[in-house]
Amino acid sequence: MEQTLLMAVDLGTSFIKAGVYDLNSKCVAESSEPVRDYRPSPGIFIQKGDELFDSVIACIKSVTELVGERSAQVEAIAFTGQMAGFMGVSKDWEDITTWSCSLDSRYMPYADRQMTELKDAFYSISGTNFPQMAPKFAWYTNEFPDQAKKIVKYLMISGYVIGRIGGLAIDEAVMDKSYTSWTGLADVQNGRWSSEICSAVGINRENLPQIVDCNTICGKLSPEYARLTGLKSGIPLVAGAGDKIAGCLGSATVDDGDMVLEASSYGEISCCVPDFRPDIAERRFDILPSAIPGKFFATHFAAGSGITLDWFVNNFARCENQDVGEAFDKLEEKIVNLRPGCNGLTAIGLLGGSSMPSDGDLRGMWMGFDWSHGPEHFYRALVESYTYDFSLAIDRIKALYPEYDTPIVKMIGGGAKSPCWLQMSADIEGKDYVTANRNDVSMWGACILAGNAVGLFKDMRETAKKNIQIEKVYKPNPAMKEIYLKHRNLYRQLLTELRPFYRKIAQVQGD
Repeated sequence: MEQTLLMAVDLGTSFIKAGVYDLNSKCVAESSEPVRDYRPSPGIFIQKGDELFDSVIACIKSVTELVGERSAQVEAIAFTGQMAGFMGVSKDWEDITTWSCSLDSRYMPYADRQMTELKDAFYSISGTNFPQMAPKFAWYTNEFPDQAKKIVKYLMISGYVIGRIGGLAIDEAVMDKSYTSWTGLADVQNGRWSSEICSAVGINRENLPQIVDCNTICGKLSPEYARLTGLKSGIPLVAGAGDKIAGCLGSATVDDGDMVLEASSYGEISCCVPDFRPDIAERRFDILPSAIPGKFFATHFAAGSGITLDWFVNNFARCENQDVGEAFDKLEEKIVNLRPGCNGLTAIGLLGGSSMPSDGDLRGMWMGFDWSHGPEHFYRALVESYTYDFSLAIDRIKALYPEYDTPIVKMIGGGAKSPCWLQMSADIEGKDYVTANRNDVSMWGACILAGNAVGLFKDMRETAKKNIQIEKVYKPNPAMKEIYLKHRNLYRQLLTELRPFYRKIAQVQGD
């Protein structure tokens, strides 16, 4: 038992990663493989299924070689990765549509139309402000009708990989529950496809995969791919969970009221909740099924928040030949000494628009700067804007789930390296913000699901809690809360009052 290993495969947008873990949560070996993408013109971002799958096989083979003889001790494989997209396959698993992730925006006219007609259904039934598969289905069916006729199943990328690597029949195709909200097609409360939404969109539910729990064994590694990867044949293939949900499990965000802030490329605040209570009034969070059956997450993300911070550093703060990490460290040293509000400078950091509530017209903005402001002021203003955005969502989560208000928030991801951001968040919320001892929460979360599926981890909650430790605690300064709240309220006001001006900018640009 002590020698048993588990494997997680992370199906990322830019890279495939594979990690092998022992039962004490130690990563024994890890490997990555780039994924090729095609961007022939603005708004088009596609990845070919065969090429993506070849990267998966190469990555698994690479990590298997690193493990060596111990590869025979791998007892289960689970999957995690990107959570929003669309792929249609034939009865023989041929990729018809290519994998179209959230970066492929050709579907947006159909999304706008569906949001006008089905906005309330998407949110009250599927729990999402930001459906992906529903409008992409309409886009592909209308724009590529001949190709669409060949499609037998519409999948997420994890279901495609599991189907092929396990040699499944097409009617055995699966999608785990963690992905269902952002399809826009599911009745999330009841774990099934919504007849109302599917009918309105025009998709046949027979063309959708089986919805399964995240700890479901969906198949076994086929002899063909066992030979190609160097693993033993017949290893159970476990559904796993999307990277955000797997990360919640791996970070031990598992009890009602537990909250985690992932400060990453798509920054996100998630709170574990016992039931489905959508924010009808303000729509500031989505509701996603947890990896633990019967639980949910009230989740708000700021689209591209980490990407925007990288963009700013690379374009406005990084010196020639300077390491990116060093550039961030220099800014961190400077922003910690700035007062809230950055000497009168405020920002909106939603360069890609707002997802929750949905507003595609919003873009970036700095306001109130003068000759006294330097790069550090502009950078801190961005960080403050994301903190305000998450704070507004936390307020709505507290309003809908008042009995589960937690005094502690874990912060993970790249932003957890910023003491200034942690202290700022603690001051605004009046909560302890803490860092943890692991940054591989999605991969480890997938391994917890794999171990549970094959009977190695009896209790996923306890396994998660046992394998993470708090490293540092940031206590709130009560004197700072009212100062920050004034700026947060201004941020909220700007989001509302500037919308007409953003629309005018888009209109003028369109002309």
